[in-house]
Amino acid sequence: MADLSDELAALRASASGFLWIGLKDPTDEEFELVNAELGLHPLAVEDAVMGNQRAKIDAYEGSLLAVLKTLRYVERTSDIETGEVMVFVGDRFVVSVRRGEANPLDHVRRRLESDPAQLRLGPLAVLHAVMDSVVDNYEVIDRYIAEDLTEIEHQVFGEHTSLDSSAIYRLKREVLEFRRAAYPLAEALRRFPFLNYVGKGEKKVLPFFRDVEDHLARTNDHVESYDRLLSEILSAHLAKVTVQQNEDMRRISAWVAMAAVPTMIAGIYGMNFEFMPELTAYVYIGDAKFYWGYFAIMGLMAVACGGLFAFFRRHGWL
Repeated sequence: MADLSDELAALRASASGFLWIGLKDPTDEEFELVNAELGLHPLAVEDAVMGNQRAKIDAYEGSLLAVLKTLRYVERTSDIETGEVMVFVGDRFVVSVRRGEANPLDHVRRRLESDPAQLRLGPLAVLHAVMDSVVDNYEVIDRYIAEDLTEIEHQVFGEHTSLDSSAIYRLKREVLEFRRAAYPLAEALRRFPFLNYVGKGEKKVLPFFRDVEDHLARTNDHVESYDRLLSEILSAHLAKVTVQQNEDMRRISAWVAMAAVPTMIAGIYGMNFEFMPELTAYVYIGDAKFYWGYFAIMGLMAVACGGLFAFFRRHGWL
C-alpha cells in the first residue's frame, strides 16, 4: 500500500496504463490506507465508508464515484440478496470496493486483461466492464423471476392447484428489491455525468455505456411489467379465493337449510303435548291397529329434505 502513490506517479509520467485496486469488504483501516495514497474526494470516501448507498454516478473534481447494487438469486428460497460495488475512477487509477457475495469481479478482471484494445480505453473501461457485468447479472435474475412468475400463474389459474397469497407477496417483494437496484442506475446513466469528465482519447468508451443503458432499460421494462402482472395476479387470486368461499358458504347454507326442516318438525313433536292427533291416530289393518303418525312425520321430513335438495341442486348450490 505504501508504494501506491509512487506507482501512480510513474504511470502518470509514462502517460500509459493505469492502476486497478480491488477491495472486498475492506475494513476502515484498509480503506484509509488506499485513500491516503490516492487522495480520493472526501464526499466519495464518506459514501464508501457508510455503504448501503443508492445506485448512482457522481462526478467530482477530476474523479468519478459509481455505486452499483449487485444482486444474487438464491435458488433454494427464490430470494434475491443485494450487495454493493463502488467504483472510484480517477487519473490513471480505479478502485473497486465490493460488499456482499453477489457479482464477483474476478472474471471481469480476467476478461479485461485478455483484451488489450479495451484496456487502452483507460480507467473508464474498467467502470464499463464492472457495470456491464452487473447489468448482465440483472438479466440472469430477470429470467429467474420470469420463471417464478410463470409458476405462480399456473398455480393461481390452474384447475386443481392452490396457492398461499404470501408466495405472491414474497415474489412482489423480490421484484421491488430488483427495482430498487436497477431503476436508480438507469436514471444515473441517462444523466451521464461523466461526459464532462472523460478526456478526448476516452470518448471512445462512451458508446459502450450507451449499450449498457439499453440492456438496463430492457430489464427495467421487464421488471415493471412483472410488478404490474403480480398486482393483477394477486387481485385475481383474492377474487378466486372469495368466489371459492362464497361457493363453500352456499353449500353450507344449503345443508343447514335441509337439516333445519327435520329439526323443526322433531322439535315440535319433542314438546310432548298430550293431544296431538298424529300420536294416537291409527287405522285398522285386518284386526290390528296401525299407528301411522310416526311414519307420516318421517315421510314428511324425507319429502321436505328431498325437495330442498332438488331445489338447491337445480340452482347450483350443491
